[in-house]
Amino acid sequence: MSVNINTKRLERILEVTPASQNILLIGSHGIGKSEILTRFYQRKGMKVVVLFLGQMADPGDLIGLPQKADGRTGFLPPYWWPADGEPIVLFLDELNRARPELLQTVMDLVLNRTLAGRRLPEGSRVIAAVNDGDEYQLTHLDPALVSRFNAYNFCPTVQEWLQWAEAERVDPRVVRFITLEGHWLDGIEGQTGIDTGLEKTPDRRAWKRLSDAILPYPELDEADIDLLAGIVGPQAASRFMGSLTGHSILTGAEVLQHFDLHEPTLRKYLLHQLAMVNESIFRHLEVAGSEAPAEYAANLDRYLDLLTDMQSKEAIAHLANLFESGSYPKAVLFIAEQAPQTARKLMSFIAEL
Repeated sequence: MSVNINTKRLERILEVTPASQNILLIGSHGIGKSEILTRFYQRKGMKVVVLFLGQMADPGDLIGLPQKADGRTGFLPPYWWPADGEPIVLFLDELNRARPELLQTVMDLVLNRTLAGRRLPEGSRVIAAVNDGDEYQLTHLDPALVSRFNAYNFCPTVQEWLQWAEAERVDPRVVRFITLEGHWLDGIEGQTGIDTGLEKTPDRRAWKRLSDAILPYPELDEADIDLLAGIVGPQAASRFMGSLTGHSILTGAEVLQHFDLHEPTLRKYLLHQLAMVNESIFRHLEVAGSEAPAEYAANLDRYLDLLTDMQSKEAIAHLANLFESGSYPKAVLFIAEQAPQTARKLMSFIAEL
C-alpha cells in the first residue's frame, strides 16, 4: 500500500528525491497534479513537459516518426524533446490508460532515461500519474514497471485547495461554499450505486470552471441551475444554489479591509462561524504576503480585541493555533513584522494556556 501525502508533503518529496529516481502519483482526476508539478518546477527554472499517454494511439506518438538516413532507419525527435540539451521534468499523465504496446516504450524511458536511442539530458526527471478506482477504464500495469517508481497516494487537503483558490481569485461564493461544505470538493459524500461514467459529479477542476462561469454575474437565479449542474452535477449545483439564499460568512479579505463595516455582523457570529473567518483571514494574509496593505495590521488587531470583548476564548485559541501551526508562514511573518501587538497578544494567550 502506498503512503498518503498532501501538497505540502509532495513538494518536500519533489525537493529531496534524486533526479535519477522516478515518482508515481496515485489519485483521482481533477485534483491538480499537473498544475502543482508545473508550478513547483517552474519556480526552479525547469521546463515541465506533460504527456497524456491515454491519448496516444501507438508508440510512434511518443518516440517520433521514422526516417531513413545513410541507409538506416531512425526516428525524428518528437515535438517535446529538449533540443537545447537542458534537463526537463517529463510528466507522464494517465500512465494506466496507455495502450500496452506504449508501456513497453515507457519502460525504457523510466529505466534508462532513453527513447529510441536518444538520452534525456542529465538531471531530467520522470514523474507519472495514474487514476485509481473502479470508475475508470484502466490498463493493468506490469509490476516490473511499477517497481521502477516511488509511489505515493496524492490526497491534497481541502484547506490547501482553499488557499490556492484565494490566490487564483476563485469566486468568493465558491470559496464560502467549500469552506462550509468541504466534502463537496471532490465528489458526492456517501455516493453509492453503479457509476455509468455519464453522471456529472464535482471535482476541483469543475469548481474552478463554475467560478469562471459565474464570476461576471453578482446575482444568480434559479434558471442558472442548469448551467451549474452541467459543471458540477445536479446535486452539488442544488446545494450550492441553496447556500446563496442563506447568510454568507464574511471572508478574511472583507474583515481586514472593512472591519468597521462588518463589526456588527461579527458580533453575532457563533464559534464555528468565527473559526471560518479565522481560517479565511490567514489564507488571505498568506496569499497577500508582503504586499498586504498596512491597514490589515490595525484591523487584525481590532478583530482580536473584538474576540476578547466577546469573551470567545475558543475563537482566540483557534486564531492562536493558526498562528502557531506553521501552515501559513507568510501570514505569520506579516503579523510578526507589521502587527507586532497582535503577535504579542497571541503569544501571551498561548503561554497562559
